[in-house]
Parts: sequence; structure tokens; C-alpha cells
Amino acid sequence: MSPGRRRFLQLSTAAMAGAVLTNCAGNIAQNDADSTDTEAEATASNEGSASGDDTLHIYSWSSYFDDDMIAGFEEATGIRVVADIYDSNETMLARLQAGGGGQYSIIYPSDYMIEQMIEMDMLLELDHDELPDLADLIEQWQSPPYDPGNDYSIPYSWGTTGLIYNVAELGEVEDWEYLWENQEELTRRMTLLNDVREVAGITLKMLGYSNSTEDAAEVEEAFAMLEELKPALSAFTTDGWRDQIVPGDLLIAHAYSVDALDAIAENDDLEYVVPSSGATVWTDGIAIPTTAPNVEAAYAWMNYVLNPESAAEVMSRLQLATPNKLTLDSLDSELKADTRLFPPEEVLAKCEALAPVGDAIDLYDRLWTQLTST
Repeated sequence: MSPGRRRFLQLSTAAMAGAVLTNCAGNIAQNDADSTDTEAEATASNEGSASGDDTLHIYSWSSYFDDDMIAGFEEATGIRVVADIYDSNETMLARLQAGGGGQYSIIYPSDYMIEQMIEMDMLLELDHDELPDLADLIEQWQSPPYDPGNDYSIPYSWGTTGLIYNVAELGEVEDWEYLWENQEELTRRMTLLNDVREVAGITLKMLGYSNSTEDAAEVEEAFAMLEELKPALSAFTTDGWRDQIVPGDLLIAHAYSVDALDAIAENDDLEYVVPSSGATVWTDGIAIPTTAPNVEAAYAWMNYVLNPESAAEVMSRLQLATPNKLTLDSLDSELKADTRLFPPEEVLAKCEALAPVGDAIDLYDRLWTQLTST
């Protein structure tokens, strides 16, 4: 039984060969309680750090690497890894835009953020001759709509966003509306992600709209419903729910599928569901910022991730869904049969990938700020 990846990363820092793991999360008041301290640690850890040929700075979600992966890469390449962590695409983008991301040569943006960053000329166009294993991608990821031809990114993992809940306490949960219908019972015992698009997507899908609508009236209707739910929430948090739901302090949390599986491994009373009215299906990719100081090391990391032998070992250990067909073929049959990780077509048919919303993002951001700061 493995600990949650967030906690695992925090506890194993001292053992990691050459890797500095820090939490760079946080730009709104409802962030995890430790965000101020950890962001200060991140700033301190990066001051004066060199990004020469023997060092690769990575900015990533917490779920996507562990000690063994980094040690394996360092042994294979001789390149030292320094890894910082973020908890939302918007946090990552803001840091890079503010100039604080100039040391990073690898980032892990999600599908809609990849598209947005391409439009903003923030991603390096990839040399596919440097990435021979790209040919092994499953067909739907060979030229995804967010990055046709994978010109600026490689797909790393994919999954859904749904609800993890204590079935022993709550019984079966089927849809997002459960949160609203049971506010009294769930008061201060439920959380939503610290992510404007994912949270807005809950109510948009429940209302029958696209989770990427640009219609102002639909967006305002969705946030009005969230304002009704807010008094019952414990927090907006992407990672903090894990240490609370396993012992039973929380009863239900909005979560990414890969993170939910970690928690379920620690408590048999927990289950994960993709709500019946639909949810987000996401792809997280790997990209090289245009400001990257070590492009050669970035390509080395990409090739290590794409290589079926090393990738199958990592994906199995971290329980991630791979978009690489050779890696998928190498996974344990029990893992491939897990429908929480690889949902059936009838579930995926209800899901929708997040897409850029153009100028409407200003409305999303304004309503999000109001929701999370009052």
C-alpha cells in the first residue's frame, strides 16, 4: 500500500538523489494552509541555482514522478534533476509569465493550457527527429486537437476528474448534484479543486452546458450555483484533501482520477466516480518553455518518458494511464482492467476536454476571485 503521492514526495525529499521537491502552489486565499511557507521554500531553493548541462529543472504536478524515476533518469543520463511542484495550470502559467520560471526546461501543462501557451508563443516547437518514440502514440494522441501533430508537446498521461467519497458513510454517489442536495450533512466535510476551470466545469456540466462555454449567461449561472455551495465547503484544494479523506475527516472531494486511486489504496471505504452528467477528461503533456535554459536535457527527459521500457515501469508504479501503445501493452493486465484508470467508452462519451475560452477567461477569473476571496 503506497502513500499518497503528495505526502510521499514531501516525506522522501532527503532520500532523493539530487532532487529538490518544493510546492510552488498558490495564488488565491483558499489555497492549502501551508502554501505560503512552501512557496517561500521554493523561492529559496531556486535562488542562485545553476541550469548548466548537468542540471534539469522541472515544474510539474506532484503525481508525475517519484524517487525511483528521477534516480533512473539521473543514472541513465548523468543529468541532475531539480523538481518544483504546482497545483494548477494557472499557477504554473502565472509563475512563467512573472519571469519566475526562467530556470525550467520541462513543464507539464494540461491540454487546454498547451493550446493557450502555443497561442502565447510560450512553448518551443519540438524537433521530432529528437523524439523517435513519438511514433508509438495511440492514434487519438498522434495529432490531438489541442496541439495538432504534437508540434509543441508530447502527451504524458490522461484521466478524468470526478468525486472521491466515503461509500460506507454516504452510500452511492452518482452526480455532482449530490453536493448541493446534501449540503447540511456535508458541511465542512467536502472540498473542491483549487482550479477555476475544473470547478466551473462541475456546474456547467450539471446544467447541461459545455465545460468550455464562452456564453456569459451560462458562466454566471454556474458561478451563482457555486456561491450557494461555498458555505458548506471545507476548502478549495488540489492536494490538501488527501490527508483528510483517508482518516474520515472529509467525506467527499473533487479530485483527479490518478490522485483518487492513491487515496483509495489507503482506505477501502473510498470510491471514485465520474458523475453521470459528465466531467472533464484531461490529457497532461510535457513541453519545453521558450525560455528553457537546457533544451538538450529536456529532450533527454522526454525520451526517457517516451521509452516503452522505462515508461511502463513508471506508469505501473505510479498508476497512470498512458497514451503510448507500446507502454500500454506492457502494463499489467489488472492495471489495464481498472475502469477508474481506463474508463469504458460509455463513461468517456459523457466527458469533455477543457478548451480555451478566449476573452471569456476574464469573466471566469473575475467570478473565481469573487467566489474564493469572500
